[in-house]
Amino acid sequence: MIKKTARGLAAAALAALPLFSATPVQAAEPLSLADAVRQLPLADESREGYERTSFKHWVDADKDSCNTRMEVLIAESRVEPTVVDRCRVVAGEWYSYYDGVTLTAPGGLDIDHMVPLAEAWDSGASGWTAARREAYANDLDADRSLVAVTARSNRSKSDQDPSTWLPPLADARCTYAADWVSTKLRWGLTVDQAEADALAELAEGCGQETVEYEPAA
Repeated sequence: MIKKTARGLAAAALAALPLFSATPVQAAEPLSLADAVRQLPLADESREGYERTSFKHWVDADKDSCNTRMEVLIAESRVEPTVVDRCRVVAGEWYSYYDGVTLTAPGGLDIDHMVPLAEAWDSGASGWTAARREAYANDLDADRSLVAVTARSNRSKSDQDPSTWLPPLADARCTYAADWVSTKLRWGLTVDQAEADALAELAEGCGQETVEYEPAA
């Protein structure tokens, strides 16, 4: 089972920015959110050929009987979760940081792909192998890639990027922007101009919010 650190919602101050780079570079140390945004490569998006089934998800990659959804529920519960029947999570306590709601029943939660599968396809995943798309859809190696949130907030978000959707809880937006940017940098995904502009605008108001990531294998 995976272990995740708690997600902080506090914002912190930001440094001056270079221009957008052609390709992302690995962060040797935490980057300011604004600086990380500038490292995102720009490209037009295309959804041609997208099918959700192109990303095999909720697998049991480590063969411990817990699929990806259960792994995230276990990792993000604020109390010891109740797990039955070879890894079925039936109770716990989860804080949905998009909307500030606390739930104790997992049925009200979705596991959100921070960068939705369709958006990932648009941003470079269309050229990946099936195995890499599966790895993306089940990424348990980075705290920011997958998050348990209310089904209502996740379905409101759908496949939108930050130019058209942000968490309804205003205090969550800096954290959300950092999570989004780190996921795109981790997987080498691009941004289109509207998305880049929205992220840059968010970063201006996010103080010292920082981004850390490791490129996906």
